Amino acid sequence: MDILFLLTVFILGLIGSYVSGLVGIGGAIVNYPMLLYIPPLFGFDGFSSHTAAGVVAVQVLVASFGGAWGYRKGNYLHKPLIKYMGISILIGSLIGGFGAKLLSEQIINIIYGVLALIAVVMMFIPTKEVSYEKDLQSFHKGIAATSAFLVGIGAGIVGAGGAFLLVPIMLSVLHIPTRVTIASSLAITVISSIGAVSGKLFSGDVPLFPAIVVAVGSAIASPLGAKTGKNANTKILQVILAILIIGTAVKVWWGILF
Repeated sequence: MDILFLLTVFILGLIGSYVSGLVGIGGAIVNYPMLLYIPPLFGFDGFSSHTAAGVVAVQVLVASFGGAWGYRKGNYLHKPLIKYMGISILIGSLIGGFGAKLLSEQIINIIYGVLALIAVVMMFIPTKEVSYEKDLQSFHKGIAATSAFLVGIGAGIVGAGGAFLLVPIMLSVLHIPTRVTIASSLAITVISSIGAVSGKLFSGDVPLFPAIVVAVGSAIASPLGAKTGKNANTKILQVILAILIIGTAVKVWWGILF
């Protein structure tokens, strides 16, 4: 396999994983369109929707683990929330990951575009910043579990961990403090990614060398992003995430429609 192609994939993995650790997402919202659209710009064959989703699934698993590990000492990991949403999203992602084999590339791209649009809408729902001292045990467990399950199905199909949807749900619906949301979403994404990777491996959609290269880049960059995120202004982090999601949604739908 072309070394320049692998180097390009490695750099994309670094960029996407740093952003993922910074804003508390697995990175699929960034890496999926980058893997689809950037390699062809440099003359490479690039990835199909199926193989891009497979590589992204591996990247998300490594990046979210690295990001969550970076938050382990800050007392920001909300264990009850992680348990309820983690189990639900794992079941959903297993269903989506295995079921993706039955779908065409166009359908996978459309599902990704719909998820991105939902995330855009949710990012603009007014939120009231909750203090860290809030009683975090009071979140609605039914909403948390159901929403995580539904997110898991869609995320499993496109190889994502689903954090780009989990974050706005946790902020706008469950009213979890921002830093707790960022840290906990990464931990939940680790669980979700196990299901997504299992499904992609089963369907043969994980190209070995690109996945390894992206995983190495993720292991390096995601903890650095998490370290930066712990000290950054929470409003700035939310704005960065919103810009990423909006930009991705526009690009994906432009590709689908035109």
